[in-house]
Amino acid sequence: MLFNLTPERLIVNLIALLIGMTVHEFAHNYVGWRMGDPVPAREGRLTLNPFVHINWIGWLMFAIIGFGILGAAPISPYRMPVQNRRWRWLAAVAAGPVSNLLLAIVFALIFRILGLSIFDQSLLVLLLVGLVSWNVLLFLFNLLPLFPIDGWHIVYSLLPPDLAIQWERHQQTTQYVFLGLLLLSFLNIPGIPNIFGLLIGGPSNALLRFLLL
Repeated sequence: MLFNLTPERLIVNLIALLIGMTVHEFAHNYVGWRMGDPVPAREGRLTLNPFVHINWIGWLMFAIIGFGILGAAPISPYRMPVQNRRWRWLAAVAAGPVSNLLLAIVFALIFRILGLSIFDQSLLVLLLVGLVSWNVLLFLFNLLPLFPIDGWHIVYSLLPPDLAIQWERHQQTTQYVFLGLLLLSFLNIPGIPNIFGLLIGGPSNALLRFLLL
């Protein structure tokens, strides 16, 4: 549904991604700042202005082909207070995907309150369904435990120190796995399953049905 592009759907994709990723990066920066990292405030990142957060080439790529580098938050656990640093970092990293889940819920509630149907092809329905769909996708994608995705950092924060050290040693390996799976998802080789599709597609469809139907 997301990538069957018509001019209307492209506009919906661009708007939904702009909102989803702006809030995602703002959430990282705001919570990171509240957890003690001074850089987000120093760099003017505590704003919902998309010009501060979005990588515009990546934004266009994501809207058209389904993948692109959308933004980055300049947060680091090493600038946070030592006390409870692991949990401070977890809060800052998890804030991004959690913000996307909350956005999906909010737009789904609007959809239901208005009594709309997903079978309606009006621009309002396309926009609200797109906002829910893209935020669900961003939420689930960012939970994958592969570097440099948020999920890798979430796992790192949750592990006890000795296991966290081992996890960090395999950081580059998980990055290679991520790049390999990404390449396979675009090549669509017969007989080789789309792992990203299996990991994200099923849960995404289930969550969308729960929110919208």
